[in-house]
Amino acid sequence: MKLLVTGGLGFIGSNFIIHVLKKFDDIEVINLDAELDGSNHDNLKDFDNLERYKFVKGNITNRNLVDELISQSDCIVNFAAESHVDRSIADPNPFLISNFRGVFTILEVLKNIKKKFIQISTDEVFGTIKDGRATEFTRFNPSSPYAATKAAAELLINSYVVTYGIDSIITRCTNNYGPRQFFEKLIPKTISLSSDDKTIPIYGNGKSIRDWIHVEDHCEAIMSVLRNGVSGETYNISASNEIDNLKVVKSILKILGKSEELLRFGQSRPGEDTRYSLDSTKIRKELNWKPKMNFEEGLEKTIEWYKSNKSWAKNISKEVFSDTPWKKQD
Repeated sequence: MKLLVTGGLGFIGSNFIIHVLKKFDDIEVINLDAELDGSNHDNLKDFDNLERYKFVKGNITNRNLVDELISQSDCIVNFAAESHVDRSIADPNPFLISNFRGVFTILEVLKNIKKKFIQISTDEVFGTIKDGRATEFTRFNPSSPYAATKAAAELLINSYVVTYGIDSIITRCTNNYGPRQFFEKLIPKTISLSSDDKTIPIYGNGKSIRDWIHVEDHCEAIMSVLRNGVSGETYNISASNEIDNLKVVKSILKILGKSEELLRFGQSRPGEDTRYSLDSTKIRKELNWKPKMNFEEGLEKTIEWYKSNKSWAKNISKEVFSDTPWKKQD
């Protein structure tokens, strides 16, 4: 099998490629990545000389390139996306291009070339979940431009499944954590700042709840969907680790032996969702998948990875560590 993985230099995409190449000798990977924010060639440097792995620089909005690469592949797994909520508030346009126009380009190619397509979506399409958990059929209610573009992409995919018979499956996952995550996200940002004894910005009161899953568990879930999922279906992926942001930060400080005096409470992010929660009963029952990593163990392993890979963080812009990254920088 040959996979076309888009956005494979990013956090989840690179971890997925590593997972595939290490565990499946019969799978080849073409990695298409535009080398935008969050992309890092060091993520996959160990595979540069592997015959089963090929990197191609390019954007999923490039119709001719996407057409060429899809024709060489058996399945497309689309991680390519602008994914940081804060930046989508500052400037939504790149999110519209990557997250919606890019998916449209892939779908247009798939009208003429019949290949399997796995779209990686997010629990953020549902917005705040006040009570219970969102199922695959819960109404979309996105709060940010990022979430809105991901929801729009899902709707577009569904229309192509119904109208054109596209062979596609959508997965929605909760907040990922683990190695190789870009520093604009909560956990690596906190690890980096606290390691250097710098203050850690907390949005509002820090009580917004996220459902955390280790990236390796997410990768295994995607492979379960790729191999055994039903075309036209959607699968929620979660590990039932609902923890508020402040508790996550305090857990990191405790593991690193740092003082909570580093915490700095500031402005709330515009449109901040107060709780995400997904019901992943469907994938657990139908595809026999379940997460293996508990949050405490996964967090310790993640911190150890960043401590052991300090060179990975070279040339990181100071803007990444801004207290209010949703505001445009001068």
